[in-house]
Amino acid sequence: MRPRSARPSLLPRCLGTGLAAVLGLGLFVMSAFDSRPASAQTPLYFPERPKHAKPTPAEQRRQSEKAPMLLQAIEIQYDYANHRVAAVGNVRIYYGGSTLEADKVSYDENTKRLHAEGNVRLTEADGKITYGQIMDLSDDFRDGFVDSLRIDAPDQTRFAGARAERSSGNFTVFHSGVYTACEPCKDDPKKPPFWQIKAARIIHNQGERMVYFENAQLEFMGMPTLYMPYFSAPDPTVKRKTGWLMPVYSHSSKYGFGIKTPYYWAVAPDRDVTITPMLMSKQGGLVETEYRQRVENGSFMVRAGGLHQADKNYFLRDDGTATPGYTNWRGSLETSGQFSLSDKWIWGFDGVAPSDKTYFQDYNLPGYRSNLDAFGSGVTEGVSQTYISGRGDRSFFDARAIYYYGFSESDNQRQIPVIHPVVDYSYVFEHPVLGGELGYNVNFTSLSREQASFDPITQSASLNGLCLPTSADPAARMPANCLLRGVPGTYSRLSAETHWRKSITDPIGQVFTPFVTMRGDFAAISIKSDLGVSNYVTPGDSTDVRAMPTAGMQYRYPFINVQSWGTQTLEPVAQIIVRPNETRIGSIPNEDSQSLIFDDSNLLRENRFVGWDRVEGGGRADVAVQYTAQANRGGFVNALFGQSYHLFGLNSFAVSDATNTGLGSGLDTSHSDYVARVSFQPDRTYTFTTRYRFDQSTFAVQRFEAESRANYDRWILTLLYGNYAPQPQLGFLTRREGLLSTASVKLSANWQATAGLRYDLDAHKVDQTVFGIGYLDDCFILALNYVTSYDYSGNPTADHRILLQMSLRTLGTTGVSQSVGGVGGL
Repeated sequence: MRPRSARPSLLPRCLGTGLAAVLGLGLFVMSAFDSRPASAQTPLYFPERPKHAKPTPAEQRRQSEKAPMLLQAIEIQYDYANHRVAAVGNVRIYYGGSTLEADKVSYDENTKRLHAEGNVRLTEADGKITYGQIMDLSDDFRDGFVDSLRIDAPDQTRFAGARAERSSGNFTVFHSGVYTACEPCKDDPKKPPFWQIKAARIIHNQGERMVYFENAQLEFMGMPTLYMPYFSAPDPTVKRKTGWLMPVYSHSSKYGFGIKTPYYWAVAPDRDVTITPMLMSKQGGLVETEYRQRVENGSFMVRAGGLHQADKNYFLRDDGTATPGYTNWRGSLETSGQFSLSDKWIWGFDGVAPSDKTYFQDYNLPGYRSNLDAFGSGVTEGVSQTYISGRGDRSFFDARAIYYYGFSESDNQRQIPVIHPVVDYSYVFEHPVLGGELGYNVNFTSLSREQASFDPITQSASLNGLCLPTSADPAARMPANCLLRGVPGTYSRLSAETHWRKSITDPIGQVFTPFVTMRGDFAAISIKSDLGVSNYVTPGDSTDVRAMPTAGMQYRYPFINVQSWGTQTLEPVAQIIVRPNETRIGSIPNEDSQSLIFDDSNLLRENRFVGWDRVEGGGRADVAVQYTAQANRGGFVNALFGQSYHLFGLNSFAVSDATNTGLGSGLDTSHSDYVARVSFQPDRTYTFTTRYRFDQSTFAVQRFEAESRANYDRWILTLLYGNYAPQPQLGFLTRREGLLSTASVKLSANWQATAGLRYDLDAHKVDQTVFGIGYLDDCFILALNYVTSYDYSGNPTADHRILLQMSLRTLGTTGVSQSVGGVGGL
């Protein structure tokens, strides 16, 4: 190996000194690993690079066969005696899509070799650029010898060598070679790139599309970090290549130290397999195998994995009770696929079958990734389904059958419904009917449940377990103690709704919007006689039919005032709706309409129930006033205040069903609670929004939400505060109050820090946190996150985890997942 000073310098990228700590990352052993995992998901990704159109080898061959060699130079010199010709001065030779540039090029007719000298630049048909001071090439540019070589590939990777040899058009050997995928530095060429690999020899096999490194060392900012006698990696242009992927390290109190070493097998252009063995110091070995295939009209995936636990006793609690993980064999089977039937129709499927509820959580496997999610919107259940969906210009269809598998220990699989199926169809007619828009919606839902699902709504019922399946006292399961969230048996419902709406504006700007809706429902119900169910509904087989005609009129009259600074709009809104009473309340199970929040978003909605199982009845009137001030420079203020009035008939929100939907919502009185919204955005930097619900008699705050966002310079801050009054009819016995805050700051062009916290002000505890810092540039990623989830299901009940990711562009991604034991909650 030549001394370091003899190596040609790559045109490096600019670096600061703040990344010196990265030099300690020698734990990432970069032996023969591919950089393209088949299924690994990483939080950060490299930005897209400009892509160059590259001709295929067949196209290059055809171009070479039919294209003449064109020469351009200042002077041409002929040596007839020795059969040589020389081109001197700004020489350019074009041949077969390639271009050779040099100060001087001579051609020997006897040996059929080109000899180029001085600022030599060879641009090949695939976009690769080779630099050198001396190049000795065959006349078809395939083979040759190059001195002081540097190659810039189309994907912006760079090779260099003190000397290089090319042969057979496929092999390039760099002596005292250097490789990097970092961008060059325009300001200070003397600084080394962020990372580079130096080797005694770098062999690039273009036919095999592999790069081999001999006696190599990995350097960060010019400092040696890791020595490797030999390793190989795919050609940087390769997207799929059989070989070992980057290892992933982890640690957990459940399984000790673990290392994953995936092996990727590119079986064919349309299919691949990833085999991922995971060795653990406490639990032995776990193996996952994933098969993926793309077919003519779609793709599908099958993944299976499992292990025999070496220490199943870890999954016993201190009191001796077993968690779901207390078993010898654990594993899972997963599958998914989606296929096109036409340009408007698709069908697909998903499937997940774990051995137990906490298998994915305990081993941090792809089926469960909530610990990568800052605030609890991660995976809480497995979804197995098959579906077909289509979308037209004015229509939509979706049908799917669904099986849910709960990932929490509190989930009782017999209480979770099986959907078989749910079908939605909607259509809007293209041409107006009576001057307005006419359309219709259809929904069919069929589901079954083995066991009734109850929720406690009193402190006594919660403490004494009166609503649990283990309770043998049917008299305790009364509406005063429990809600019947799920009815056991089979329930099928067909609903259809036709709607018509027209907007009319008179000469003075008043807007009248009449609307008419006609809805019908047919339900077939078979209720099992489970303990306590008869206290809510009548067991047995029955059918129900109901109809709900609706007619209404909405009125708006915007007053607009134009000033030099902007525009003000004051808009009173009134609406009246006439319809009969809701029928069959409680006799038709309520599965999809249990959630009801009365606020500014549904004040003027025709039917405030979110699903199909409940439909609002009775006559009502709604009034509201909305004010908007829009500044010429983009800022605005928007405010809304309104109330709803029950005029006649039965108030659907004052009648309880098995889930008490509507009670305590603010709509269960003749005069509803007041709802309001105030939004303020002075500029593009700040946004403030508050929402209110005030008691209609005392004006006490029943619901308050405040949301703010600031995007200032390098800072992005969000803050969400919620304060909600008790709703004892739904089991919320005390006022709920919480705070959710996130912040991120761009520390520099490449560094960014993030933090997030969710705090339950009512319970005085934190239930989710995340802190992270990351570095991202064109060729290197380093990200560190600390995530804590206090609603974790398993042993222990809180999950503290450190996540570290490191990526070298074109070489691969590796990471460490560290479960932090013995860390108490905040």
